[in-house]
Amino acid sequence: MDQQKIRNVAIIAHVDHGKTTLVDQLFRHSGMFRDNQQVAERLMDSMDLERERGITISSKNGSYTYKDYHINIIDTPGHADFGGQVERVLRMADGAVLLVDAQEGPMPQTFFVVKKALAANLPILVVINKIDKPGARCEWVVDQVFDLLVRLNAPEETLDFPVVYASAKEGYAISDPKDPITAQPGMTVISDMIVNHVRPPSGSPDLPLQLQINTIDYSPYLGRLGIGKLVNGRISINTNVAVARRDGSIKPIRITKIFGFQADQQIPIESATTGQIVAVAGMDDVTVGVTFTDPDDPRPLPLIQIDPPTISMNFIPNDSPFAGQDGKFVTSRHLEDRLNRETLADVALQVEQLTDSIGFRVSGRGELHLSILIEKMRREGYEFQVTRPTVIMREEDGKTLEPYEELTVDVDEQYQGVVIEKLGKLKGILLDLQIENQMAKMKFKVPTRGLLGYRSQFMTDTRGMGVMNYVFAEWGPHAGEIQNRQNGVMVVKEPCTTVAYALFNLQDRGQLLLGPGIKVYQGQIIGEHCRTADLVVNPAKGKKLTNMRASGSDEAVILTPPLDMSLEDCIAYINDDELVEITPAAIRLRKKKDAKIRG
Repeated sequence: MDQQKIRNVAIIAHVDHGKTTLVDQLFRHSGMFRDNQQVAERLMDSMDLERERGITISSKNGSYTYKDYHINIIDTPGHADFGGQVERVLRMADGAVLLVDAQEGPMPQTFFVVKKALAANLPILVVINKIDKPGARCEWVVDQVFDLLVRLNAPEETLDFPVVYASAKEGYAISDPKDPITAQPGMTVISDMIVNHVRPPSGSPDLPLQLQINTIDYSPYLGRLGIGKLVNGRISINTNVAVARRDGSIKPIRITKIFGFQADQQIPIESATTGQIVAVAGMDDVTVGVTFTDPDDPRPLPLIQIDPPTISMNFIPNDSPFAGQDGKFVTSRHLEDRLNRETLADVALQVEQLTDSIGFRVSGRGELHLSILIEKMRREGYEFQVTRPTVIMREEDGKTLEPYEELTVDVDEQYQGVVIEKLGKLKGILLDLQIENQMAKMKFKVPTRGLLGYRSQFMTDTRGMGVMNYVFAEWGPHAGEIQNRQNGVMVVKEPCTTVAYALFNLQDRGQLLLGPGIKVYQGQIIGEHCRTADLVVNPAKGKKLTNMRASGSDEAVILTPPLDMSLEDCIAYINDDELVEITPAAIRLRKKKDAKIRG
């Protein structure tokens, strides 16, 4: 393949600004699919969790042919919790296509991904997406992108960025937002922009082999596959290479299979040369960051530096009375093997064995990062318990520092007061307030601890109409004690099955989390008490029977629907003396065995 005809670009953007949809359209308009071929929406989001949540969790590789150019596309996650993915895959790119919503403009995660792209010295190509929105304001968004690059100290040549205007959903892109959309122009202007403004990959095929693994894939037939860009040299099937591992050691291996990319598919190829992005098989324990190099002249590339984790929680074997009823993998050994396997592919995750009890301390970038791991394990048949997330503190010059987030909130003007009040209690500081068209846009600096579990409270306070996004800001002084949850809980007195009559009498005492006909055990949490103290309850208490009947006394009870809490809600809800029990069939809240009931 001609190195000068290769273009490697990463698609970067804030969550839900249309990255994956844009990639779909680039593939479609390149002529890679037949006219009658059924192609799934959001083709690159291959995980069930990605399709359900509408977000990209792990980066994906794909490619298409435009004219005589081979364009490799790297679809990156937009959420900062998966920033470890963004940092790694940008090493494979020679340019970055920045997507920005034509109405919202740059958001907190936009700041995050652009900062990573500039750190990798990549040219920025801007696509203003969703121009078909009624509230689109393209000129304002371009100005905001320019201001963002200035704030990030971008070099002068980057400030003169090319701009294209698109609607990925409708499948068109144009050079000027004032151009009429008379005929479908397709996505050619984006492909032209990539070809003209992204440099071909550097390096020489005549130098010793250098291929650094940036992401991991898995094949049921070949095992683990390492994906990366050939920085220098050539590689072919059945050749011997050396692998420079993260600990500095060198391991000889034989390349058994090489794959290139066509659309979202991996295509077997015989060999590859400098500039190509490939997946290679041959090393069972391949990890992110290792370098495949020449055994006669090994030249390992610098290790990938990853931002440290900010949140940790304990994963412990399930010891509840219902333990072992649902899961296939329930022991501490099962947990250890699965968590260690995850760290091979996700270098932003850290796992340590607990010294004071059985279990593991798992550290990651944020609540979403860890909750996605928990959900993946649950669907795979694992059964375990997790503790409340805690923020990782830092000691510098005898002072305790903690991470702070920059929180951006968009709410209706009538809700700004309650949001400011609640965030004030969580040690949040209001940095900026702008009101436009009866919508308030506020910016806060808040300790990460204060935001644990705040999202559900925020949605309640804003009647589900608010939008909040945050990104890591800095390490700052410890903000003191923060009380996230004020109310106590309703705790089951003894094993039983919940009864509608008992729940009817309990619903005046607080918010129920379970309905009738559900088996519960002693210590399980079935609701939130309306007061700060915990309440021990009997949810199986039936109506006393008498031989007297009165009009209206036997009417059916009417229950308020129980609060339906997601996995993230449960993790954020619990206190330090409580646990979330995770099984393939259920998510339960419970008190720890040694916990004291708050009176």
